[in-house]
Amino acid sequence: MSVQEYLDKHLLSRKIEDAVNAAVRAKAPDPILFIANHMKKAVSPVITKIKARQILDSQGIPTVEVDLFTNKGSYRASVPSSDVSPSAPMAIHDAIELRDSDNAKYFGNGVSKAVSIINDKISEALVGMDPQQQSQIDQAMIDLDKTDNKSVLGANAMLAVSIAACKAGAAEKEVPLYKHISDLSGKSSTVLPVPMITVISGRKHGGDNLAVQEIMVMPLGATDFAEAMQMAVETYHHLKAVITEKHGPTECNVGDDGSLAPDISCITDGLDLVIEAIDKAGYNGRIKLALNIAATDFCVGKKYDMDFKGPNKSGQNFKTGEELIEMYTKLCTDYPIISIAQPFDKDDWENSKVFTALEHCQVVGDDMLMSNSRRVERAIKDFTCNALLLKVNQVGTVTEAIEVVKQAKDANWGVVVSNRSGETDDSFISDLAVGIGTGQIKAGAPSGERISKYNQLLRIEEELGSGAVYAGQNWRSP
Repeated sequence: MSVQEYLDKHLLSRKIEDAVNAAVRAKAPDPILFIANHMKKAVSPVITKIKARQILDSQGIPTVEVDLFTNKGSYRASVPSSDVSPSAPMAIHDAIELRDSDNAKYFGNGVSKAVSIINDKISEALVGMDPQQQSQIDQAMIDLDKTDNKSVLGANAMLAVSIAACKAGAAEKEVPLYKHISDLSGKSSTVLPVPMITVISGRKHGGDNLAVQEIMVMPLGATDFAEAMQMAVETYHHLKAVITEKHGPTECNVGDDGSLAPDISCITDGLDLVIEAIDKAGYNGRIKLALNIAATDFCVGKKYDMDFKGPNKSGQNFKTGEELIEMYTKLCTDYPIISIAQPFDKDDWENSKVFTALEHCQVVGDDMLMSNSRRVERAIKDFTCNALLLKVNQVGTVTEAIEVVKQAKDANWGVVVSNRSGETDDSFISDLAVGIGTGQIKAGAPSGERISKYNQLLRIEEELGSGAVYAGQNWRSP
């Protein structure tokens, strides 16, 4: 084929002439660069290749990373891991992570099966699709999987591809990721969320004897997200000093997510430490507190063992659901607590309903809901809680995550976009929180790989400039 025949076949002469004319009209200072970009925009937006690999999360557990290629570039996504420890509660309503179960490698937690499924089955199904069509891409994977819990392809495989496609779709539209997500969700505005920043860890996340999982600070009184981070980080560092002063330098232990884990067993001891740190930082009244109880872990029958981590368990510190309600009521009275997550066992709907009705604070469903739309529907109907903890890898696709958030918002619930115990440096949940306007994000302590989420939010706020809106006091209904 001659050069002229090639030009004629692909209509290149006309396209090149159009690009030159556009450069002339724009008075482009660099015509070659302008023409190259103009020609690039003419390329069809299609997925050309998908390549997956096994990487490690923040706990050294294998997880999935994907590179998705289009005619215009490559886009990477990695997904967090669910809790794979033997003590993790059974997540029967959770989307299934596909793991190898080969005990000779990574104690059975490898994800080579998920990687192979992406490189073969999912890639074959999606190559040629437009990355801007998020719902069609996600539906193609759902149709390929054919199960309610993603047990054939694996939620980890599907989500990694879904997020990578979402990033590619934003690039094709030449808009920021959070704006693309906002468009997908049908929203016309974006909101910077209030961060729930973990400062003290208990449960299995910390080496202390504290039964509850997390004590968090929420800088509602900040004027913008940058100030919110400053307030939280200064409090975090003051807390280190307070713990060192009261318990000695050897007690400033660090939990799984970078938060502090002093040797305490009583929740009020932890809250007192945090209140003192807030006072030393000068933010009294501007920072509120949140708790993640994760009560499923210490529910025994119909009672709750508050000493389940203690080395010398007496068996005397068991509480009934009614006694926990009394404890939470007193805590909300004595401390500026505005949110409590999973205050009861995942199946203890009755006590959760009673506590929610008292309206002491936001009551967040975690294990109880598993980001599952059917569980959310039941909880809305029964008034069992009034907020959703959204863990995207419990859902499996970006489209389904957006849908369950809409479901919660339609019921006037709060929504907290959440990280997982096994995280990566992918900051997708930051753009997600801004794009769908949840008003709240829970991303761990201001250290380690968790900081990537907070740094991305700082970048987004800078990019939005005068148009940036921080949820602040409107954290539940931004």
